[in-house]
Amino acid sequence: MNRRVLLLVPFAGVVAAGAGFFAMLKRETEGKFDPRGVPSMLIGKHVPPFALPGAPGFADSDLAGKPILVNFFASWCVPCVEEAGVLMALKLSGVAIYGIAYKDKPANTSAFLALHGNPYARLGHDEPGRVAIDWGVTGVPENYLIDRDGTVRWRWVGPLTPDAVEGELQPLLRQLA
Repeated sequence: MNRRVLLLVPFAGVVAAGAGFFAMLKRETEGKFDPRGVPSMLIGKHVPPFALPGAPGFADSDLAGKPILVNFFASWCVPCVEEAGVLMALKLSGVAIYGIAYKDKPANTSAFLALHGNPYARLGHDEPGRVAIDWGVTGVPENYLIDRDGTVRWRWVGPLTPDAVEGELQPLLRQLA
């Protein structure tokens, strides 16, 4: 009898996981699933310590003195292509943007920026993805607004849109200026 119960435990786990997955899919098709609904544990906290190689690369100590938008992106990321024009417009409006190339080869990152424009004042390479883990990145693109003290004030999951910039980011930038 106990053997039968033990054999059913993994089956029950698979059924529960499948039910959760289908519930998520149902919410997504109904327009109720929001990937931005996962809160960031960094909001209101200082950025985690890090140092990234790159051209010229940067570290957590460089994220102080003025509001900075930190953008995690990758050359292989289709939504990052969609976001590129929005980031270039932000750069032209005077927003300081630092880029972190996530799990990407430097040569691929350079080709991506040559093709889609380079909005970054600083660029670091997080090829192994360790910095992204410390920041709680769930996927690319992902953006974080850092205030002049190096504290995370805002997070946007997915590609930035003109509506998100106008409705959320710009008011925060004015407040932090």
